[in-house]
Amino acid sequence: MPADVPAVLETIAQEVRSCTDCELCRSRTNAVPGAGNPHARVMLIGEGPGFHEDKQGLPFVGQSGKLLTELLAEAGLQREDVFITNVVKCRPPGNRDPFPDEKAACSQYLNRQIEAIDPDVIVTLGRFSMSRWFAGQRISQVHGKPKKVGERLIVPMFHPAAALHQRAILPEIQADFRNLPVHLAIVEEERVKREQGEPEPEPTQASLF
Repeated sequence: MPADVPAVLETIAQEVRSCTDCELCRSRTNAVPGAGNPHARVMLIGEGPGFHEDKQGLPFVGQSGKLLTELLAEAGLQREDVFITNVVKCRPPGNRDPFPDEKAACSQYLNRQIEAIDPDVIVTLGRFSMSRWFAGQRISQVHGKPKKVGERLIVPMFHPAAALHQRAILPEIQADFRNLPVHLAIVEEERVKREQGEPEPEPTQASLF
């Protein structure tokens, strides 16, 4: 982990705000690097900024953001406890899906943010975010089911915007967020065992789902 994480994240944010690596720079009002606790145990990765995010330069400040704040409360967390960012840092016109070259152009920033923060748990919000770790899988089938990558858990979840448009899935995303403390406890327990020199159990699907 970098010695001065806030400084590293601010450097990344400055680079994002002046980035011209893809066509999204031409239509943005503000780039949206991300915001939150630089020492967060939980990092949430959405898809891309929307209208309100583009205006304010902050992630999840519209209706999806309001719901996300409520969902975090289900896990006993506040926005100040977590770090929130997106796969692409500039708003795709008309809120369309980000193109592959746009995701590729932004990947260096996301990679560096993950490396700097080094969260225990990454929550992917939506299918574009989850595809990095769950390629070819359907979010309706894997949401809420963590995958261990190194010493970190990746937890795919529905995007809050999906729950706004399809109220039937709201109880599912609420339940997924309520399980976040369990995932954090698992990571912490495994960390203590490593520090005590205890061998880790062989990972199985049953233990993670």
